[in-house]
Amino acid sequence: MIESAFPRQLHPYWPRLQEKTRCWLLEKRLMPADKVREYADGLCYTDLMAGYYTGAPDEVLQAIADYSAWFFVWDDRHDRDIVHGRAGDWRRLRYRLHTALDAPRHHLHHPDPLVAGFADSVLRLYGFLPATWNQRFARHFHAVIEAYDREFRNRTEGYIPGVDEYLALRRLTFAHWIWTDLLEPSAGCELPDHVRKNPAYRRAALLSQEFAAWYNDLCSLPKEIAGDEVHNLGISLITHGGLTLEEAVDEIRRRVEECISEFLDAEQKALGFARSLDDGTVRGAELSAAVHSCVGNMRNWFSSVYWFHHESGRYMVDSWDDRSTPPYVTNEAAGEK
Repeated sequence: MIESAFPRQLHPYWPRLQEKTRCWLLEKRLMPADKVREYADGLCYTDLMAGYYTGAPDEVLQAIADYSAWFFVWDDRHDRDIVHGRAGDWRRLRYRLHTALDAPRHHLHHPDPLVAGFADSVLRLYGFLPATWNQRFARHFHAVIEAYDREFRNRTEGYIPGVDEYLALRRLTFAHWIWTDLLEPSAGCELPDHVRKNPAYRRAALLSQEFAAWYNDLCSLPKEIAGDEVHNLGISLITHGGLTLEEAVDEIRRRVEECISEFLDAEQKALGFARSLDDGTVRGAELSAAVHSCVGNMRNWFSSVYWFHHESGRYMVDSWDDRSTPPYVTNEAAGEK
């Protein structure tokens, strides 16, 4: 369905993007040099962003790609802190990320590379649109940090959330509204509330993110079962729905396919909304063009997420020496040495 209905796109800046993000990971000490050299390109983090925000200015795409690479490294640190029982380390990191989000300039030289790298990427993202966009982005990411804390507690306690509870939490841990917010600097325009909150626009945005989260759950299920995970739609379906593993996989696939077909309908309504904004004024034409750009990139998310999960070394569990320990992570809490 994806390969036929969603042709793959890739930003022309991608080769340079890959090179510069690799250098940024080294410069900010977010991954050891040997891990960057061996795994960074194969993890395809830049491919994912270059396939999503295809119309973004090069500088915007670079900031988004670096932030995205940071997000994956943070996700890995969170996972390792859980696996190794480092509750104190996680608690300190959570607090520091909250404070860096509100004052990134003051955290650029923080001794924990994860905090300093976050401050650097956020500060760059804050430079593209007005302060109102920055405040919204910060509000949305504060919620993501707290959702990661809830996942930390769930996993530490072995608590498997029910399906509805899991889906609500997943919208936050997958950062649905962060990736949607980033459509705006890519389009060069902050969307006013009445545009962002329009049901047609919001529905298309939500479906593009739901697809990505559920497809991620489908592809990461073997990795997460191997690591005794509790946070995956499949695991919630097995535990609370009484499904077998095979039935859970089928159910996630059904939800993914339904999401795709619903998006194709929502996309047309969102494009119709975009056309309606062009009321003959300069502002109307600007908003119409921006919404067209955002909806086009929502469409790109389907193919980009699809190919990322089939090409990234992040999901090639069968090739790892230890199926529960990704070879591209370090087990130390770098900020606590």
